[in-house]
Amino acid sequence: MIGIYHDVSHECSRITTKRYSTSFSSAIKLLDKKVQGPIYDIYGLVRFADEIVDTFHEFDKSYLLSKFKSETYEAIDKKISLNPILNSFQRTVNLYNIDHKLIDAFFKSMEFDLDKASYDVDGYAEYIYGSAEVVGLMCLYVFCDGNKKNYEHLRPSAQSLGAAFQKVNFLRDVKADYQQLNRVYFPGVDFGSFTTEMKSSIEADIAKDFSDAYKGILQLPLTARFGVYLAYKYYLSLFKKIKALQPERILEERIRIPNYMKAWVAAKVVIRTQLNIL
Repeated sequence: MIGIYHDVSHECSRITTKRYSTSFSSAIKLLDKKVQGPIYDIYGLVRFADEIVDTFHEFDKSYLLSKFKSETYEAIDKKISLNPILNSFQRTVNLYNIDHKLIDAFFKSMEFDLDKASYDVDGYAEYIYGSAEVVGLMCLYVFCDGNKKNYEHLRPSAQSLGAAFQKVNFLRDVKADYQQLNRVYFPGVDFGSFTTEMKSSIEADIAKDFSDAYKGILQLPLTARFGVYLAYKYYLSLFKKIKALQPERILEERIRIPNYMKAWVAAKVVIRTQLNIL
């Protein structure tokens, strides 16, 4: 009967994904059914760790993150946890033999968010890798399903996609990160005097990441290609909206894509899915 518990654990990860990100939830639904569950399981772990460092201001965040981290490794080692999010995550890690170094890097970046306010070039690259690129790589383990050759071939593109998503998030969330959390991720950028040149330089870097990522999406297994493509298109739409704004606008509000536009993007991707074309 433990299967019921595993099902409940996975359902908790699916609900977490749906409640925190309708965009990612919609994209996951375009994945093949056999890989949808593991991607929900990865997102649940990532989302909860991120919540600790970003929103649990009235609690001892350092203690909670440390406890969450140790319980994650214990769950993976024991292959069970009474925390349903960790239980579903450990099952995916163990099933797909996901490299624990990716998990190490993820938690290291989360630890940076506890007290690190700004980054130099090397620190920025390390943070991006741990907070976003490794998440793409964990998902790639699932998509490649043990095919190491495919994984290594697609690895750079998966990292580029994760980096693009994270950098767009940084631009989208500047108001909260800078004004509320006192964080500046982009090296050498002063949001107190944020210029068009600074914004354009960041956007050129992101555009390259998107371009590199797209090449890899075209080569993903069909079980994953269109779901990943939808997530790519969601973020590309957000990126284009941010690019069209003056620098001061992103300091005034959190930039969003309206639901009707998300629906339009999703509808076009569904049509492409049915025609099997990108």
